[in-house]
Amino acid sequence: MSPEWGNADMSTREAGTAGDLVSSINDLVDWIAAGEKQKSNWRIGTEHEKFPFRTGTLEPIPYEGPDGIQALMKALIVRFGWQPILEGDTLIALRRPGSEIGPAGTISLEPGGQFELSGAPLSNLHETDAETQEHLMQVLACGERLGIGFLGVGFAPTWKLADVPRMPKRRYGVMTRYMPKVGSRGLDMMYRTATIQVNLDFASETDMVRKLRVSLALQPVATALFASSPFTEGKPNGFKSMRSEVWRDTDRARTGMLPFVFEAGMGYERYVDYALDVPMYFVYRDGEYIDVAGASFRAFLDGKLAQLPGERPTIDDWSDHLTTLFPEVRMKRFLEMRGADSGCGERIPALSAFWVGLLYDDAALDAAWDLVKDWTAEAREGLRDRVPAGGMSTPLDGLGIGMASMLELAKEALAISSAGLASRGIRRADGEDERAYLKPLEHVVAERRSLANELLANYHGRWQGRVESIFEEYGF
Repeated sequence: MSPEWGNADMSTREAGTAGDLVSSINDLVDWIAAGEKQKSNWRIGTEHEKFPFRTGTLEPIPYEGPDGIQALMKALIVRFGWQPILEGDTLIALRRPGSEIGPAGTISLEPGGQFELSGAPLSNLHETDAETQEHLMQVLACGERLGIGFLGVGFAPTWKLADVPRMPKRRYGVMTRYMPKVGSRGLDMMYRTATIQVNLDFASETDMVRKLRVSLALQPVATALFASSPFTEGKPNGFKSMRSEVWRDTDRARTGMLPFVFEAGMGYERYVDYALDVPMYFVYRDGEYIDVAGASFRAFLDGKLAQLPGERPTIDDWSDHLTTLFPEVRMKRFLEMRGADSGCGERIPALSAFWVGLLYDDAALDAAWDLVKDWTAEAREGLRDRVPAGGMSTPLDGLGIGMASMLELAKEALAISSAGLASRGIRRADGEDERAYLKPLEHVVAERRSLANELLANYHGRWQGRVESIFEEYGF
């Protein structure tokens, strides 16, 4: 995996040679700008998390033990050639330099044991689909021997927060202490949510701004299409995407819709200015995470960090800090789409297909911008606030969006995405182009309901109020 693509939110850090010292804000801007790529070199990076569970008891999986998370990672090392990533003596992640379909990514250990593939940067969606199938085959093969199954939904449907084991990754300790100080749902975010995310490239500052604006505005559409988290602790919670609702009160200093992105003068420097004032979590030095939670990177840049007086950051510190920002779309040297609940099987490449179709074809990107360019900041925020509860049925009245419902908006966005994928014209052996991966989302629109609606119908119908059936019918 290219170092420019990095890992996901709870990224894995390894000790190594210290990066260059940051001498000015221009260094931070230049670091982001170095991610620019010619269109021929644009790639697709797909990340997907799932909840491991005991197939016998439906309980979450601890790290330790002969059938724990550590044992699962060791099985992947032995059976499929993954390589260990250690924090001290603790196995915290896996990497593999290659696979049958090209370079492979990493498997990371999320706070509550959510098992994530941070996929390789791939050229097209057919490769994304092959990577997904290969990964799921491997974890299922190893998990079956250990009595471990996997569930791809946005929020753990039955487990209480106190029931979820905490993984032995040091940065999570800093975050766990800090989260309750800045929001009521931060620990739920860490330990009980799961997502699919997509990383996409940009060609220039202008291209970045267009893509960031379109993807921020339409992120609630992805939330509605992928909503799969209507249960909390064994009962309906009143939401279609509890994962999305959790993010609304996790830490408002580092989350949300970034209204400044739509203002005149938006560019790399404006994003850097925002990031400099988002409170830090930690600084990594000599294999240890130094708790600096609440301090700003701006103070660090000025040598005024109380925990490291007089010391100035390296470019690696900047990269680390950017991974701790959680807006609906995040920028590093690429753009990360962050609005979707987790899913399994064909729903994983479907998210990548949705955003590739919208953002990687010029005509589609123009059409998507035409769709959202007149929305006000209040409209974008109102849509974001409504969608966790409403899902595909979210009303748009009073927002000034020009459409009556999320269903109408989702249809339009999917049509633009489909046209963008058709324009790419990349076919697999059976002749199907990349539009094939939109089929799960087209089904959601045709049925007028997301997976969350399906799960609730089962709960009130043949499951007879037994949420545990979700593990039996939707686990893999």
